[in-house]
Amino acid sequence: MLPEQTYSVLVVSASGAFHSALAALLPDSRFSPVRVEESVSAAKRALAARPYDFIVVNSPLPDDAGVRFAIELSGLKTTVALLLVRAELYADTYGKVAEYGVYVLPKPTSRPIVSQAIDWMVATRERLKKFERKTLSTEEKMQEIRLVNRAKWILIGSLKMTEGEAHRYIEKQAMDRCVPRREIAEEIIRTYS
Repeated sequence: MLPEQTYSVLVVSASGAFHSALAALLPDSRFSPVRVEESVSAAKRALAARPYDFIVVNSPLPDDAGVRFAIELSGLKTTVALLLVRAELYADTYGKVAEYGVYVLPKPTSRPIVSQAIDWMVATRERLKKFERKTLSTEEKMQEIRLVNRAKWILIGSLKMTEGEAHRYIEKQAMDRCVPRREIAEEIIRTYS
């Protein structure tokens, strides 16, 4: 069972009936805020103001079919997109957007199917969150390595240490003082720069 989580949703649809039907599947306790826009251009402005976990596009829209917009959404690493298209366009649309990770449903559809699609979107968003955390962890480690290397070169240049001596100095200081190597490296950089 997934932990209780709240997800933000942007609904892009020109149909008031669609808004009402979807709202019943998006309780405030689990989905908040839920913002509704009636065109791709308005949706892009909403996305410029803040990120959304889920974007549901009900095609067609007044200014675009929504397919290109759904593909653009795949570039947002934290957003999961669902595109609803007329049944006769489903196969062609699916062929265009599936490789980008966009979910597609044919219209008309039923509440249980849309509810199931929302559950898939939740599962996908949780997987994306894990990737985000791993990416941040890797980036933090790379930043520490860069700082330690910079500090070593400062020690080599300023105190005429060898690279091995500089490395051992930073490691020993970190162990003796029970602090991360990053903290020692930052102190060296501040002291000698």
